[in-house]
Amino acid sequence: MTTSDRLVTEMPDVLRAALECADDGIVIVDAAHRITHFNAGAERIWKLGRADALGHDAAILTLKCLQADPVADFRDEISLMRRDGSRIKATIALSSAIIGGETHHILFARDVTADAERRVRIGLLNAVSDQTNRAVIITDVEQNIRYVNSSFTTLFGYTSEEAEGRRAGELIAGCHTNRTAIAKLVKRLLDGGRRGEVETMVYTKDGEEIWVSARVDAFRDKKGRVKHIFALLEDITESRQLRSLQQLIMSALADEVPITEIADRLCRRVEEIAPDVVCSLLHIDSAGLIHPLGGPSLPDAYSRALDGIPIGPHVGSCGTAAFYGEPVLAEDLDTDPRWQPYKAMPLEIGLHACWSTPIKAKDGRVIATFAFYFREPRAPSNWHRRIVDACVNLGAFAIERKEARAEIARLAYHDILTGLPNRAQLRHLITTAIDACPTGGHVALAFLDVDHFKDVNDTLGHAAGDELLIRLAQRLREQIGPEDMLGRLGGDEFVILLPNRNAESAEHVATGIAEALAAPLRLGSKLMPMSASIGISLYPDHATDIDTLMQQADAAMYMAKQAGRSTHRMFSAEMNGLAEQRLAMIAALRRAIVDNALSLSYQPQIRSSDGAIHGVEALARWRDAALGDVSPARFIPLAEECGLIEQIGLWSVREACRQMAIWRRAGLNIPSVSVNLSPINFRNVTLAARLEDILAEYQLPPDALMLEITEGTFMQDGAAALETMHAIRALGVGLSVDDFGTGYSSLSRLAHLPIRELKIDRSFMRDIEKDASAVAIATAVVRVGQGLGMTVVAEGVETEGQRKVLAELGCDVVQGFLYAPALAPVAFERWLIEHCAEQARAMLGRLDIKPGATAVVKRSA
Repeated sequence: MTTSDRLVTEMPDVLRAALECADDGIVIVDAAHRITHFNAGAERIWKLGRADALGHDAAILTLKCLQADPVADFRDEISLMRRDGSRIKATIALSSAIIGGETHHILFARDVTADAERRVRIGLLNAVSDQTNRAVIITDVEQNIRYVNSSFTTLFGYTSEEAEGRRAGELIAGCHTNRTAIAKLVKRLLDGGRRGEVETMVYTKDGEEIWVSARVDAFRDKKGRVKHIFALLEDITESRQLRSLQQLIMSALADEVPITEIADRLCRRVEEIAPDVVCSLLHIDSAGLIHPLGGPSLPDAYSRALDGIPIGPHVGSCGTAAFYGEPVLAEDLDTDPRWQPYKAMPLEIGLHACWSTPIKAKDGRVIATFAFYFREPRAPSNWHRRIVDACVNLGAFAIERKEARAEIARLAYHDILTGLPNRAQLRHLITTAIDACPTGGHVALAFLDVDHFKDVNDTLGHAAGDELLIRLAQRLREQIGPEDMLGRLGGDEFVILLPNRNAESAEHVATGIAEALAAPLRLGSKLMPMSASIGISLYPDHATDIDTLMQQADAAMYMAKQAGRSTHRMFSAEMNGLAEQRLAMIAALRRAIVDNALSLSYQPQIRSSDGAIHGVEALARWRDAALGDVSPARFIPLAEECGLIEQIGLWSVREACRQMAIWRRAGLNIPSVSVNLSPINFRNVTLAARLEDILAEYQLPPDALMLEITEGTFMQDGAAALETMHAIRALGVGLSVDDFGTGYSSLSRLAHLPIRELKIDRSFMRDIEKDASAVAIATAVVRVGQGLGMTVVAEGVETEGQRKVLAELGCDVVQGFLYAPALAPVAFERWLIEHCAEQARAMLGRLDIKPGATAVVKRSA
């Protein structure tokens, strides 16, 4: 009998069968180090047949634990070399037993390669999970937490030991968590549905609110049954929730939504991301009075009760915050002394605490307050403070923009000097009065022109002239009724609209004005006599349309001047001779165009940074043999009326390019010439092609030409004008918006137009040295223009003080009488040579300057 047969025979059949059925490999080694049992599991693990193992030395198993002397018990996971040279991961358990007086070693081996690989993968996944900045939660189907990563600990403050085993809803959910949405999502997963996402508020270990985006999915077994639920949480408090406030404000401003609607949207959005607050935004006017802007969750009666309340040291939270310019917290309205006169209404609607933060303009003024009301006595959380930090800046931006827009709108329709309605607003007022005039009624229109006003400007200066106009406007207001309207056309011309007045009543008003102006006006140390000539036209007796009424009143006013001034005249048919004069002027203008009698004068544009020439503006001039020098203010509107303006515009471009070519051939370095074109020119789709031909004719690059357009060109003239503008910019010719700020243009639209330059209207220059509003408007235009990558040019600069203010604002280019008036080409050439020489002398002076000395550089006049 062989050893193998003997060993098998000695082992009971039942035990042998049991060992054969075992998945683990089982090996028995006797005291002589021979293998006496080797089951089927061992054959699989070592890839060694039983016949090749039984009776052989245990060394063939390549186990170090069996090669030790003496052999000791052993238990570990090892890398096992098999008979075919391959390796597996195996757990080895070696123990000894004494049988029949001999020591036998019993070895259990299990292939754990798959488990080891799985553990490696899990380790890698844990490492990756701990590296992500998103919190990971894995729960069982009962939502008991089984795993959290390190980002979860960082975000919520719970260690893995504190979190694992607890229900997720108990750990991080709170009163404002959207449990319903989460429950629906989990139910859908359990029912075999797809994964989903939900945004909700959750809470840290310290009770702080966090907004998260939760992506929830399920781990399923091979049969599709849910074994675990997986949630990936991203903190969107900053990235999405607070940025959503910025996007809300910016999009509303771009769409030019009214400020009250913006405030309402802001409050609603804040209450969505902070459900435990009631939000309020109040405006503080220049008089220190409170005016509600937004508070959609507050009762209308409460908001109305706040309107007009003056701020003060004991005026609730908002009034006190505005008064001191510091945040004010009232944790309990019922006991806070600042709330005692005002607490009844908020307590009645369940509001028990209020935290208010002042919103300040760039100049430090408090312009609004932003308040959180709470439904229980408490202080704000860190989340609330982060919201307010964002909203205060956004609110300041929106309200300052609203104030700037309101000022621009006021200036667009009101005279900057007197504050009276200007020409555009007067037309609207006259139209309204005519439309409201009952059958058989009348509307009187009076034109008033100050007598000898030029003498005041020439003798006392423009400042005295401005003061006279302001005082005159005050006296005129005192002489008209509450339903009458006073406006200023410009210069020394005023219009008085007299609704429901017949000829007799209108003449009575004119007589009263003449008597009121008879009293001299003191200007400085001098008493100045005042008088005015007034012309009156009557609707519907004289005309039924605005333009004719205004022309008739103007004609009657000139008749009053011819009658000796300081009187009034009612329009009559005999005055139609003025119309004949207009026709004569049109004929003369046509002859001037044919005879090439128009000319261009050139006004320099100077860079603020270094005093170098930026370019020139070409301005049309007309000197007629019979009429003398005709102002552009007269013949340009006339050309527009009679259809000559497009022809004049193209002539101006050709003449300006011809002159530029002459200058460049002569070596005069003038970067570009600006030419004013009418909106009518831009309705012509061939304009870009005509410009290209002219530039080619004079061999000028496109950037040597800049076209000045009015805001009306892109505000009112439709798709054709915009298409022409884009074609011109594609050609390389620049586009400049002339008189910017007077046309109430859409900033959101301006950002998408092919504009290279903005020109601040000269009307803003007059008071820019002393009027904060004028400075604010100029600042806004500079920032808008430069923010859109445009050059900003200020025209009408006449004093050194104006230039310094513009330089401090960062205005790129200035233009005006401070440097030179519009000059004929030869005179401009002399000016340019002198200016360049002065620039050179200034540079030499700076090069020769001694340390500590002061260089005084005289600017070219």
